[in-house]
Amino acid sequence: MVTFARFGYRKTSMEEVARAAHISRPGLYFLFSSKETLFRAAATQALERDIATVERVLAAPGRPLPERLVEAFDQWAGRYIGPLARDIAAVIEDNPGLLGEIAETTPRRFEQLITEAITAESGPATALRVAQTLISTSIGLKHQAASREFYLERLKVAVDLLAR
Repeated sequence: MVTFARFGYRKTSMEEVARAAHISRPGLYFLFSSKETLFRAAATQALERDIATVERVLAAPGRPLPERLVEAFDQWAGRYIGPLARDIAAVIEDNPGLLGEIAETTPRRFEQLITEAITAESGPATALRVAQTLISTSIGLKHQAASREFYLERLKVAVDLLAR
């Protein structure tokens, strides 16, 4: 993903990916039949890893909901703030057609996990609306933030306001 982020999907060659992975180009083609297959596998792995981390964070017993929500959003979006991190997120977001259904299923799963965590704490009456508002806030902050720290500081305020 770092190589795709550095050059963009279209300009990334299998030669550059092989070099970054310290394997031969034929070896890379043995593992992945095309650049599209490789990109889909790398992005899928990153998205699935993020969702698994969010699941663990939200399920952590004994931690207050606001704390778990902030960490979940940090794992889902905050860690993609900063020059290279932002490029990784952008290369995934800019190529949804290459990703197939995972480009839609993982954001829906994230929303579901956030909604379930809020529901468990405060009931179902407003959980979905609060979750959706937090997600929208996170998206806006992600585009404003020059640093992960800024993102987290502002997100904590939003969580405090909405998760009461």
